[in-house]
Amino acid sequence: MNLKKYSWEISDNEEHPAGKAMLYATGMSDKKMKQPFVGVASCGYESNPCNMHLNDFAGLIKESSQEYDLTGLVFNTIGISDGTSMGTMGMRYSLVSREIIADSIESFILGHSFDACIAVAGCDKNMPGAIMGMLRIDRPSIMVYGGTIASGEYKGEKLNIVSAFEAFGKRVNGNISDEDYDGVIRNACPGAGACGGMYTANTMSSAAEAMGISLPYSASYPANSPEKIHECKVVNKYMRILLEKDIKPSDIITKRSLENAVRVIVALGGSTNAVLHILAIARTAGIDFSLEDFKRINASTPLLGDFKPSGKFLMEDLHEQGGLPAFMKYFLNEGFLDGDCLTVTGKTLAENLADVTPITPSMVNIIRPVDQPLKKEGHLCVLKGNLAPEGGVAKITGKEGRSFSGKAIVFDSELDANNAIRDHKVKPGHVVVIRNVGPKGAPGMPEMLKPTSMIIGAGLGSDVALITDGRFSGGTHGFVVGHVTPEAFNGGPIGLLKDGDEITINADSLELSTTVTEEEFAERRKAWKQKSTAHLQGTLKKYNKLVATASEGCVTDKF
Repeated sequence: MNLKKYSWEISDNEEHPAGKAMLYATGMSDKKMKQPFVGVASCGYESNPCNMHLNDFAGLIKESSQEYDLTGLVFNTIGISDGTSMGTMGMRYSLVSREIIADSIESFILGHSFDACIAVAGCDKNMPGAIMGMLRIDRPSIMVYGGTIASGEYKGEKLNIVSAFEAFGKRVNGNISDEDYDGVIRNACPGAGACGGMYTANTMSSAAEAMGISLPYSASYPANSPEKIHECKVVNKYMRILLEKDIKPSDIITKRSLENAVRVIVALGGSTNAVLHILAIARTAGIDFSLEDFKRINASTPLLGDFKPSGKFLMEDLHEQGGLPAFMKYFLNEGFLDGDCLTVTGKTLAENLADVTPITPSMVNIIRPVDQPLKKEGHLCVLKGNLAPEGGVAKITGKEGRSFSGKAIVFDSELDANNAIRDHKVKPGHVVVIRNVGPKGAPGMPEMLKPTSMIIGAGLGSDVALITDGRFSGGTHGFVVGHVTPEAFNGGPIGLLKDGDEITINADSLELSTTVTEEEFAERRKAWKQKSTAHLQGTLKKYNKLVATASEGCVTDKF
């Protein structure tokens, strides 16, 4: 069987001697030259705990490839740390990096005629970017998650990255000393691994495993665990199976497997960012999957996972109780998952879970029973109304209440909103509106963890709501609505709001609305001006021109 379907072009083609000469120049042996070439894409870099160890993992994967008669060759793509860039102008590059990662994996694998790809991803946008790149090349591929971080600890309190953001709100409000503020910051992140709650990284790793593109347990093995090292050493065993059976991402990622992914992330209380990423993955795969599919699945899936940010537990706690497969076995037994979907093991989801002991749910456990859920329907609410004609997304667990009405206090930048919260200008009963921060308007659709954390830290979490055409971190909780579409840059109603306008967020009717009439909106539209893009250059200028709406997943290949 010829497994070098593509790499023969550069290693065996007698009419292309230069490629072979360059491979010999790298020190490649004749044995390695005859084996399938597997590109090992690392999102590793040194300045972020989510990614600082990924190059080491890529090296392990390359090393172990020889055990399975494969030639692993490492290449690098990028990542942008959401935690580092949050609240700065740098956050505009975070979602953009997803497209760059997909572009670079596509470019490298196809540009060098490699036969397969293993991507090692850590932070939020790494995983969907890698999966999109794999779908574009459509050659045998596996994603390896870098793993979750261990919890921090300070004065007996269990910490994670959101603790640092919320500590700032407490400090502004005078509820924490400078010494304790510094103590929280120094101890929130104790080492390598992605943010520990059901934030976007662990949400997307769970989605990837549920859709079958990563190995069982990949989502829940901690970054510093021996199990994660073992995963890196055996992943090539499964890559060999994929090559021999010619199983490609398009065989694994289907509408049914995406539905499995969405059900898992809804049940676990995952990040709103998953909506953007699943939509983008579906579009890349050529699968008809829309906000209406999220709405349908959310309505029929109970919220079971009591994870941070709104709950008590971290991914490390799920690992101790059997990991994601233990939850998925329970969920499969309860009839919520399609067990016939193919995975990167070469087996179906049900076959992977056959010998797994299901988690034992309880009212005090990480996972609630399906008949005693935290919320009988999911938390990823797709809202529409005269403020979001094309949709908006809210993460409503039920702890915030079912609806919120209040008066708008409007900001045209996140910085202005943050300053107003800091200066106590945001009061109970306000709906904070942050606009012109959408995919085109920012550009880059930055996350709003800083203002939401400041609101929570200031003790206003139950008294203030926030809506934006930007997006939220997986660490955000409270009464918040993001992805409001059309965005302000495109003339959406959110761009026409004024201070004092009455706004209602209703999780029961799934509505985001204002009492402003269509006639009044029409009058205001006459004075509206689109935000200038004259200052843009390079990456953000291209993104502004190419990016689709949030309701279309913010892909850049629509046109």
